[in-house]
Amino acid sequence: VQLQASGGGLVQAGGSLRLSCAASGRIFSINDMGWYHQAPGKQRELVATITRGGTTRYANSVKGRFTVSRDNAKNTVYLQMNMLKPEDTAVYYCNADVKLWAGSSQVNYWGRGTQVTVSS
Repeated sequence: VQLQASGGGLVQAGGSLRLSCAASGRIFSINDMGWYHQAPGKQRELVATITRGGTTRYANSVKGRFTVSRDNAKNTVYLQMNMLKPEDTAVYYCNADVKLWAGSSQVNYWGRGTQVTVSS
């Protein structure tokens, strides 16, 4: 299973970016999907997660600015980031809990990160 993230880049403060992450490979179903970020010198932190049924959870720092969504048919999770701030600058990683076949336990996968840089 591979998670391929895209959509990062350089944006001015107040701007917007949309990240996408598509899962591919041997997939029976995907439970939780989400986004984490890691700034230089800091630990990786949760940004937002979404269950298969669409229940979302956000870090306090992004509530009201970021929106996580998913397309189950495409095994894809999105992160719409609005009103970006310089402190949002980080590498963003997607994450997914994948069932490889019916009856299997779920396995957690990480994608390669995508850099988001917000200039002031």
